[in-house]
Amino acid sequence: MTLRVAIVGAGAAGLAAAYDLTRAGARVVVYEAAPQPGGLASGFRAEGWSWSLERFYHHWFASDTEILRLIRELGLSHRVRFPRPVTAVWYNERPYPFDSPLAVLRFPGLSLLEKLRMGLVIAYLRLTPRWEPLERVTAHEWLPRYMGRRAYEQIWQPLLEGKFGEAYAEINMAWFWARIHKRSPRLGTFEGGFQAFFDALADRVRAQGGEIRLSTPVFRLEPEAAGWRVEAADGPGTYDAALVTTSPRLLVRLVPTLPAGYVSQLLALRSLGAVVLILALARPLTQGVYWINLPKRAGFPFLALVEHTNYIPPEHYGGEHLVYCGDYLPPDHPYFSMSPEELLRTFLPALPRFNPAFRPEWVRRYWVFREPYAQPVVPVNYSRMIPDLRAPLPGLYFASMSQVYPWDRGTNYAVEMGRRVARMILEDHRQGCWAAMALEGISQGAP
Repeated sequence: MTLRVAIVGAGAAGLAAAYDLTRAGARVVVYEAAPQPGGLASGFRAEGWSWSLERFYHHWFASDTEILRLIRELGLSHRVRFPRPVTAVWYNERPYPFDSPLAVLRFPGLSLLEKLRMGLVIAYLRLTPRWEPLERVTAHEWLPRYMGRRAYEQIWQPLLEGKFGEAYAEINMAWFWARIHKRSPRLGTFEGGFQAFFDALADRVRAQGGEIRLSTPVFRLEPEAAGWRVEAADGPGTYDAALVTTSPRLLVRLVPTLPAGYVSQLLALRSLGAVVLILALARPLTQGVYWINLPKRAGFPFLALVEHTNYIPPEHYGGEHLVYCGDYLPPDHPYFSMSPEELLRTFLPALPRFNPAFRPEWVRRYWVFREPYAQPVVPVNYSRMIPDLRAPLPGLYFASMSQVYPWDRGTNYAVEMGRRVARMILEDHRQGCWAAMALEGISQGAP
């Protein structure tokens, strides 16, 4: 019999799984609440633009082998671009490039000896393949011990504080290792924007017989004798297996029959949300800088300023200069309830610090995007907290950004995870594991 699989979420993991499952002959239906595929990496295209723009800033690294492999399989490698933009840190009221050994040597905030010590530690982190011992200690403890206190306080502590807020001192060193170990100064994108890539991937899934139902939220998943019943906005459906690619808390709401121990494991996973204000300006804000990490202690109302059109030329966006002002925050932060106009009034006074000539009249239009589940919080020994991709109910699978550890969340690792869980589903189906699990549950008196 043909394997029937429901996938909740048309982000990178859900679409990658759907691609492999449909290639293997499975009948797949992907449910997506949003009107477009792509999840957190999806984009929009405003009037006058030839390219889409990501709702939340995204790029690939040269070391993102999994998504680049998938793009090759789709025959679309010719549409991948890898510019070399400038990324910087904020120091003494100006941005300083900090994306190459020469740029680090020129940075005035550390002595030569401090820079050499930091460089040796970064080289060690890039070369060592073992992250497991590092997750036993926090980055807040490890970094000043080995890099030196001043290097930590000037460069890395502001990064942790901005990324994780009050939880910054809890973050384990393996997460930091992953940020150093595989990242590259060249940053990749897809011709037409990330949305163009996800549209192409969705089209391939459809061409292989899959179905993608956009603007179709799922309300509930219930186990049945025949598999799984999915209650969605367009009505119910029955499947042999279900893959959920949402947040851990949404999985708990969608599947009320999950065992209590598994629910506790899911609810123990913490995360922060993301808030982004995107400005379309009449002229450039910075002098060629793409990304500026901003220390919260410097008084900025956001974590990062990203001038996208210093990375992708403004001619793809009708000549407008596009700037992200973004932050990671707890979902109950006031930014999540502010109107777009209130957020604009909160953020705009900071912009003259980047360019004294800036005037509010430069703003042609703006957009605000918010996501309550955007950045997992990874404390010491986080690997012991991660739920298995196979949920403890027959035929149910869970794949979220909370499980890509030690890597930071991103489309590359979502693709790897989606393809891995697709292999699990196919293997379990071939071996009849779901029926065996169901019988075992009955024999042990499970509901």
